[in-house]
Amino acid sequence: MQKKNLLGTISLIFLGIVFGAILVSGLGWVRPSYGEIQIGAEKPPVAQLNADAAAFNNAFIQVAEKVTPSIVQITSVSSVKSKMPEGFHFFFPFRDDMPREQQGGGSGIIISVDGYILTNNHVVENAKQVTVTLHDKRRFDANVVGTDPLTDLAVIKVDEKNLPAAYLGDSEKIKVGQWVMAIGNPLSLASTVTAGIISATSRNINIIQDRYGVENFIQTDAAINPGNSGGALVDLNGAVIGINSAIATNGMTQSYIGYGFAIPINLAKAVANDLISNGKVSRGYIGVSISEVDAATAKAVGLEEPRGVLVQEIVQGGAASKEDIKEGDIILKVDEKTTNQPNELQSYIASKRAGTSVRLTIFRDGKQIERYVTLKARDEKDSKVVSSAGNLKKGKDVDAKEITFDNLGMTVRNMTDKEYENYKVKNGVIITDVKNYSKAFNQLLRAGVVIVAADKKEVNSVSELQSIFENKKGQAVLLKVIDSQGTSRLVGLDIPK
Repeated sequence: MQKKNLLGTISLIFLGIVFGAILVSGLGWVRPSYGEIQIGAEKPPVAQLNADAAAFNNAFIQVAEKVTPSIVQITSVSSVKSKMPEGFHFFFPFRDDMPREQQGGGSGIIISVDGYILTNNHVVENAKQVTVTLHDKRRFDANVVGTDPLTDLAVIKVDEKNLPAAYLGDSEKIKVGQWVMAIGNPLSLASTVTAGIISATSRNINIIQDRYGVENFIQTDAAINPGNSGGALVDLNGAVIGINSAIATNGMTQSYIGYGFAIPINLAKAVANDLISNGKVSRGYIGVSISEVDAATAKAVGLEEPRGVLVQEIVQGGAASKEDIKEGDIILKVDEKTTNQPNELQSYIASKRAGTSVRLTIFRDGKQIERYVTLKARDEKDSKVVSSAGNLKKGKDVDAKEITFDNLGMTVRNMTDKEYENYKVKNGVIITDVKNYSKAFNQLLRAGVVIVAADKKEVNSVSELQSIFENKKGQAVLLKVIDSQGTSRLVGLDIPK
């Protein structure tokens, strides 16, 4: 009996050992308690950031903490008229006169402790009610102080004191490639911060539909979306260098696809000061029509390389018409600022008030000269442009001769009296054909354009034009042309040997 008991005990012990081994095996029948689980590695791959990396990382953190309280969310309510499709007005003749309300919004930047806020014009345009929400969630009604559609800027004000005003930097000092942060309220997501670099400067993207519109945008790849408009583009010192205003979009989602655009803060500061002081902008103008200088134009006027901006025309009664500024001048600098794009000159001048004097460095007839111009406010009734080339006289050569310049890809002929009348010119030859991708085509010359001058000489017949081209072989010639709409411009054209 004792022997059986001993065998039974040994059997139980053996079964216990076997069963215990099974339990702790990989079958997973028994799980450890929560406190015994170790999730992840024991140490981070990099125990401590080096000093440079830590400082770079902290710069973003500090800027976000310091600047975000200066950025507000703006909600606006405006009245718009309903638009009925054509053909429905017979059934609903008064529908277009029935206003409806629509809500929009964006962002803004507190620029003074007593409640002035800078934003975009399109955020508050035609608004009858504007509400501002601060970073700490306080809400205020705001009044529109003034707007400037030509720069898409506006200033609004809330009745509150001791607000966290942002520091406004110097957009003239920014560099392509430097890190920036965009702070705003995209897609109704309050206090959003994104980061990127400055991708380009002096961008003109043709979104302000006015001939006097000023576009000199900073381009960035920091994510900007609807609702960011009026928010801040800041550098790693926390200085506001731009007002976020537009995005590159595919037109369907209306969302960010890689690039955003900001108004330089130097221009915004000048506009804001005027709006706060006067409720409107007292902007000065030189009174010239300008364009970029391309390689052919530079060659035609004797510049070693394409630079500066070309004076196409002079505005009658404008500031330039009272000074020694001529059609065909190349403006290289305004004061100390180099100008190689028309919008660079426009943006600088737009920051100046009427009555301010500026110094122009001009290239003319192979020499650099300086001229001073006192900026003048634009006269809405007097925006006509006139040539400085003098009186034009109709030539005596009125035969129907036509010439094709094969090396230029262009055919011209003498004009009829009826064409002189239609184009409102007293001399010139008309282009009748331009070959695709030819030299003339690449300079945007097209059939129907009239050449009234070449190499600063009047053109009265195709034979005169041919003679000028013969004398300029291997060089370039500056043409003055007029299209069927009466718009004139200067065009540089390379003449092959």
